[in-house]
Amino acid sequence: MGIVAGLDSSSESTRIVVCDADTGTVLRQGYAPHPPSVPEGDPQAWLMSLGDAATGGLLEGVQAIGVSAQQHGLLTLDAGGVLVRPALLGNDKRCQAAATELADALGGRAAWAEAVGAVPQAAQAVAKLRWLARNEPESAARVAAVLQPHDWLVWQLLGRPLRRTTDRGDASGTGFWSAATGSWRPDLVELALGRQAALPDVLAPAEPAGHTPEGLLISAGTGETMAAAFGLGVGPGDAVVSLGASGSVFAVHHSALADSTGTITSFADATGMHLPVVHTLNAVRVLRGTAELLGTDLHGLSELALLSSPGSYGMVLLPYLEGERTPHLPQAAGTLTGLRRESMKREHLARAAFEGMLCGLTDALDVLRGRGVEVRRVFLLGAAAELPAVQAIAPSLFGVPVVAPQPADYAALGAARQAAWALGVQQGVLSPQQPPLWPSAASQVFEPTADDLPVGQAVRQQYATVREQTHPGAFDAV
Repeated sequence: MGIVAGLDSSSESTRIVVCDADTGTVLRQGYAPHPPSVPEGDPQAWLMSLGDAATGGLLEGVQAIGVSAQQHGLLTLDAGGVLVRPALLGNDKRCQAAATELADALGGRAAWAEAVGAVPQAAQAVAKLRWLARNEPESAARVAAVLQPHDWLVWQLLGRPLRRTTDRGDASGTGFWSAATGSWRPDLVELALGRQAALPDVLAPAEPAGHTPEGLLISAGTGETMAAAFGLGVGPGDAVVSLGASGSVFAVHHSALADSTGTITSFADATGMHLPVVHTLNAVRVLRGTAELLGTDLHGLSELALLSSPGSYGMVLLPYLEGERTPHLPQAAGTLTGLRRESMKREHLARAAFEGMLCGLTDALDVLRGRGVEVRRVFLLGAAAELPAVQAIAPSLFGVPVVAPQPADYAALGAARQAAWALGVQQGVLSPQQPPLWPSAASQVFEPTADDLPVGQAVRQQYATVREQTHPGAFDAV
């Protein structure tokens, strides 16, 4: 088909991969950092970073480009298409009160889950609109249209045409688009902002956003989570556990999941399927805190943990160091139980930290399983996924093979694969229903043995007993 490129404009940098459209082989790569921008960002700096990443003829011969970008950013435009103010980004915690206010304004968590598949969170565009209306009414009064970062970048690449576009994946994170119905909820924009604003057209997965003045095809683009899933090549039966300071678990599913508790956020993906997501507030921060306590680093903590045995000599760590979102325990703290003279050793505490973190993520995975989501294997993402203790313990707790992909720019690869799809449809060699079949990510696979599974179940039961004793009924409403 030719050569395509995928660019990922994250919160920290722009990464570009140039790939063979037929095979997915990476031909060239580019990188440029963004200036620090917390909690507000200058979108013009994203364009400058894109230009820096594409220097040296990186895009020579490219026929199509896909765009992935950081999610949950809000860009507000006036009637002339000029930015009203700097972008509000996903990590802006000022909007938490606005999110709580909005949840009550529509009738509670269940009403929001029914409306758009998600309860308002500070990160979402809907909460940012309410914050803007409450705190910067003069700016709010000028807002004529709203976009997210990937939408804005696509619009810029196309030469700022009259039509503005997005995709269903990124739209599903705004708080005013329903993955279940596939439609905007302008009434929720008005509820948040106090008035209507123009929303971008939502493109189908293989539908192009348009062509640049030079004739380069630009695909629909999507959010980073959806692009990374597409780049990894995950499909039905796959779940992805992302190990950051906090954690997330998402899976590919055939339909949107309405969850009246708000535990599940019902995202759409970049292929026409759905990505139900469950978040935890505590993941690698649990390991880092324990490592600091024991005077070591993450690799040292991993080595210590492997000196212990499953169950950590009866020691259990409930990892709710920052409160917790799954289960909903916002005021909780971490709990360490099972201390006995024989268990008071560094290696047992180290293993309890890994088991506690992974049991908390397994709880999140079970929320999806409990709603009929099939999980046949789990992909582990994040630097902590490379720790030997994680790779040794996770298969027995998750109960399925664990896949640890080699580090790569998966969001940029997903954007490039989308560009190849749109290009193939335009050339008549691909169907709008079938993306290009690029090879799966290179990875290590860790299989649970027949002996591992009952051991993992025993560790999980020990953890669940402590969790229920400490926080009775925490999962009753989930």
